[in-house]
Amino acid sequence: MLRSFSRSQLLVAFAAALAMAPLAHAQFGPPPTTQVHDPAALKPPAGARVAIVEFEDLECPDCARANPVVKEAAEHYHIPWIRHDFPLPFHPWSFNAAVNARWFDAKGGKKLGDEYRDAVFANQLSLGEEPARLDAFTQKFAADHHIAFPFAVDPQGKYAAEVKADYALGQRIGIEHTPTIWVVTSHSKGAPFVEVVDRSKLYQLIDQAIADTK
Repeated sequence: MLRSFSRSQLLVAFAAALAMAPLAHAQFGPPPTTQVHDPAALKPPAGARVAIVEFEDLECPDCARANPVVKEAAEHYHIPWIRHDFPLPFHPWSFNAAVNARWFDAKGGKKLGDEYRDAVFANQLSLGEEPARLDAFTQKFAADHHIAFPFAVDPQGKYAAEVKADYALGQRIGIEHTPTIWVVTSHSKGAPFVEVVDRSKLYQLIDQAIADTK
């Protein structure tokens, strides 16, 4: 029989599972280039030549700063933006927020889930570190979209498992900080993926990727 878990239980379990793992960190200042161990996921989705791949933590301040820049670039170039969850264990509500976003993905499609993610980033400062503030914010977001948000958002642990799978993927790749962002290409004459260390050069990197895949 499937067992229901509270959000606090999910967060505790997630933190315990990561206790022995190498610690990633939220980024303050320019990040070092990530040493990629497994590049299998660093490619565009089928049918795309260029895409942006990002691993993010919804409670990470630098992820919040990066979010509008990456969103604008993806929209400007009409390229896919593949967003992966990488909630850091020392952030009190980032894992819950990632689970909530998965619920909105399932309820209203990826567009609604990403709208929730964007809204969390935009309101991150006002949310502080109290999970209760995130809960109230999420309830209001759902109500504003005429959706009833359930008390038990993930009774079977499905969305939590998806978030943990993203985290495990990030660990296999070699992620050590958030956000970690790449411009990735398919059948490129140049590098198959380039990390965006300096976000002011994001458009330049995308231009080069498009040129390399023509």
